[in-house]
Amino acid sequence: MGFYFAQLLTGLANASSLFLIASGLSIIFGVTRIVNFAHGSFYMVGAYLAYTLVTTLNAGIFGFWFSVIAAALIVGVVGLLIELTILRRIYRAPELFQLVATFGVVLIFQDGTLAIWGAEDLLGPRAPGLDRAVRIMGEPIPEYDLALICIGPAVLLGIWLLFHKTRWGVLVRAATQDREMVAALGVNQAWLFSAAFVLGAFLAGLGGALQIPREAASLQMDLSIIGEAFVVVVIGGMGSVTGAFVAAVLISVLNAFAILIFPQISIVLPFIVMAVVLIVRPYGLFGKPGSEHGGTEEPDQPLRLMSNQASMILFAAVAMLALSPVVVAEFTTILLVDVMVATLFAVSLHFMMGIGGMVSFGHAAYFGVGAYAAALSVKLLGFSMIPAMIFGPIAAAAAALFFGWFCVRLSGVYLAMLTMAAAQILWGVTFQWQDFTGGDDGILGVWPAKWASSDQVYFYIAFVLCIGGIWFLRRVAHSPFGYTLRGIRDSKTRAEAIGVDTKFHQWMGFTLAGALAGLAGVIFAFSKGSVFPDSLGIAQSIDGLIMVLLGGIHALAGPIFGAVAFVMIEDWVTRLEYWRFIFGGIILVVVLLAPDGIAGGVQRLLRAVMPTKKGDAA
Repeated sequence: MGFYFAQLLTGLANASSLFLIASGLSIIFGVTRIVNFAHGSFYMVGAYLAYTLVTTLNAGIFGFWFSVIAAALIVGVVGLLIELTILRRIYRAPELFQLVATFGVVLIFQDGTLAIWGAEDLLGPRAPGLDRAVRIMGEPIPEYDLALICIGPAVLLGIWLLFHKTRWGVLVRAATQDREMVAALGVNQAWLFSAAFVLGAFLAGLGGALQIPREAASLQMDLSIIGEAFVVVVIGGMGSVTGAFVAAVLISVLNAFAILIFPQISIVLPFIVMAVVLIVRPYGLFGKPGSEHGGTEEPDQPLRLMSNQASMILFAAVAMLALSPVVVAEFTTILLVDVMVATLFAVSLHFMMGIGGMVSFGHAAYFGVGAYAAALSVKLLGFSMIPAMIFGPIAAAAAALFFGWFCVRLSGVYLAMLTMAAAQILWGVTFQWQDFTGGDDGILGVWPAKWASSDQVYFYIAFVLCIGGIWFLRRVAHSPFGYTLRGIRDSKTRAEAIGVDTKFHQWMGFTLAGALAGLAGVIFAFSKGSVFPDSLGIAQSIDGLIMVLLGGIHALAGPIFGAVAFVMIEDWVTRLEYWRFIFGGIILVVVLLAPDGIAGGVQRLLRAVMPTKKGDAA
């Protein structure tokens, strides 16, 4: 019995650490409606700063706790600078813009941290005065864990008092409920938002600083914690600090016992719990209806069709692509296959978001399912290349059909987070199921058939499949089904009022997008001769979002331009030192200075060079 009680205390200590970062994330979203992916970076920087201050001061108990608080305060100041220079410009932008912009901040922070502290993990000293263990029911419990168990509720109480007993807190809660009314009363919302963001960043930095005696500061801390933090915030209800505390306790305690009972499930357990909660209660345990919406997209943003001039340019580019293997080097041919795969993946994601209005943070799930289905059919079922290429998209469509049934019942951030949960569950299965999927070692030796083994022949196979898939999605976008999806995107209430089965149409659109993403995954698997769990990971999904944003979400040609630019830029910058910093900067420039993407720039250029009739667009 003592062993299980000790495990419970370990879970509660982890819950306090998780609550600190999740509470900050919840406060920021509740007030600013920013989906802040960079919150994990504040956590990481807080840990590194605390390590530096603790090891430099080396002044006992006072020095340790002073270093922890000072590190958190510095992170709060850094958060203020980020809010003033970047995030204030995108408060009313769609969730996609917010996510991608804050992901650009993540890349910049990663390389900035690498440049300052180096690549090695840094293990801090134990907390003075709390460096021993006490026996409870015969089991040793670290004193520092007991301190963390007390710190979490103390912070929760402090936040409650701040929000309920101060004028600033009342204004913050009012802004969470009705920002327009607060503005009408003459409250300076800009500084209110800044103060809330500083508080959220401070709490994330405090969470990271308090982890120094428990784990080493590393460059992986940001991405390893942000997924769980989002899970906690969503389960608790976006904007609810109390909900974040309850969810942190729930997730941490379940994880503590899952490691004992079924260790393999612990890696995906938070996402399973989140999926179940969202299915049963679509706005979280303590959330309220309507809390799922982040920034507000600008009204009257129709999907821009291509003008005749733009279509001619695109057809010429396709013709040049078809002739390229004759004149370019072998490496370039391989790179062009990567470009086509990325383009098909981006177009399928754009179909879901731009046409269907369903933001997905986990579209890589279907890319990976298609790749794994093709690879497993070759390895285990003995399929040849062509049957495997047919089987892959069917498997991806089946996965999208299953997960989509649950996802389309949600909207806004909750929809996006459920798609991420689905992707993470599938990633966890492929990562853990060593005997079937190969686990982290992946599946190797998935090469094209002998007749298609040359780079040029496989290029034309990829060309036909990718261009055909893109053409098919474009035709669907212009079909009655596509126009119905756009009508649902623009006004779901009106669509339902005229008798449209909105859920069914979105479900079918979700499935179709998943099938085409699976086709991209199949082509990718045979191109590389292997497939790994990373193909289903969050990074792959973020890449797709960046492609769509880079090209322009309000243009049908946007994902094509974005995918080509993304692959070319990635191929260039990854050869450079501190490439993440450069790539993150490019992302921020696009989000802040060119929100209509490359397609918008092409549109303006064509209008200047070849004026079109009124109503035409690129």
